[in-house]
Amino acid sequence: MKKYILPLLLVSSILLSCTKEVNIDIPGYVKTIVVDGSITTGQPPIVLLSSSQDIFSPTNLQAYINGFISGAVVTVSNGTNTVTLTEFCTDNLPAGSEAYASSIFGIPEDQLANFHLCAYTSLDPSIWGEVGKTYTLSVTHEGKTYNSVTTIGQPTPLTSLLWTPEPGQDYAKMKGVLSDPPGQYDAYKWELKYLKDPIYTKDFNPFFNDQFFDGLTFDFDVSNPMGYVDSTISNNNSFHLGDTVVIKMSKLGKPEYSFFEKKYNQIYSGGNPFATPTNIPSNIDGGAYGVWVGYSPWYDTIICQ
Repeated sequence: MKKYILPLLLVSSILLSCTKEVNIDIPGYVKTIVVDGSITTGQPPIVLLSSSQDIFSPTNLQAYINGFISGAVVTVSNGTNTVTLTEFCTDNLPAGSEAYASSIFGIPEDQLANFHLCAYTSLDPSIWGEVGKTYTLSVTHEGKTYNSVTTIGQPTPLTSLLWTPEPGQDYAKMKGVLSDPPGQYDAYKWELKYLKDPIYTKDFNPFFNDQFFDGLTFDFDVSNPMGYVDSTISNNNSFHLGDTVVIKMSKLGKPEYSFFEKKYNQIYSGGNPFATPTNIPSNIDGGAYGVWVGYSPWYDTIICQ
């Protein structure tokens, strides 16, 4: 036994003495413009501009509001018309635009005036979203210009929606049936609401693509995300007898989906030191962060009865 003691002591001594101080040169923080822009079939373009924040910045509501960028020149072109967007703020809205602003920011109409949130949009219908058209976004701010292009593709309809409770129950999960177009890339965003509600609700990550079901017809469970914010909804986020539910399933392009996929992957990691670092891609040229995305939604309504 004694003959093993000396080698073990030597190995331990070597391991303990092999230390080296490593200095890592971390690049300084550079503030960058962040673009959050979208255009949907039958709706005007919406562009929110903000400044990126360093890792030590506060994450409260006031910091979020202070990050909004005003005074930029924002244009959208569909190849025929080019329109300069107007900046609207929630605490100074034109009469009659409250419902529209509520849908943009996800804030109830009666609370809009309590916040100073701004977006760029246009009420000129010549630049509203149309299926098959390509839209070019241009943002000029502090002497720099940022550009992006997105296309609104053909929507994919749901094959059917089914709500079938067990005997004696007045609630059940909903089932959807989707026939994915074969031989092409398809990505979707899933949202829903009660008919009486003004704002759509979504699961934590509402985006998915057809990587594993290209060209297939399949059924899937539809949970009720309203249960996350409404404690009166019980029974595992099911839908109840008498509910009228509106489904909104929007198509989007591959580069745009890639942005959202990586964004939610980063959120899921939650600062986990063992998670794989994720760089979120942007389809904005000129060094900006963010995304400019075209949506083509398909709407369906089901009455639980």
